[in-house]
Amino acid sequence: MKIKTNAENERLLAVLDALRKEQKPFWKRVAELLAKPKRRRIEVNLRKIEKLAKEGDTVVVPGKVLGDGKLTKKVNVVAFSFSESAKRMMKEAGAKYMEIEEYYKKNKEAKDATILT
Repeated sequence: MKIKTNAENERLLAVLDALRKEQKPFWKRVAELLAKPKRRRIEVNLRKIEKLAKEGDTVVVPGKVLGDGKLTKKVNVVAFSFSESAKRMMKEAGAKYMEIEEYYKKNKEAKDATILT
């Protein structure tokens, strides 16, 4: 019997499958954090990114980025998903954002990236 899933769950399962095959501890940890149930998955506000990231840093959020707070630094934010307000505020601040699977394909080494929980 096949279990019905929605588009977000299918995308999540594909990302988890790819990351779990990777031998790098960084990606294994991201997969571990993403595998949590949705209600326990990480949600990070822009306020926290502003506080913890330095100009030019790459931060990986294994969950969702929310638009509470203000971002003034030009950072690279990688996450599974973004709220519309977070996307708008990052664009206004000159920050770049991309989804985890896109970043993983471009940068399997994950050099200079930090997991933000």
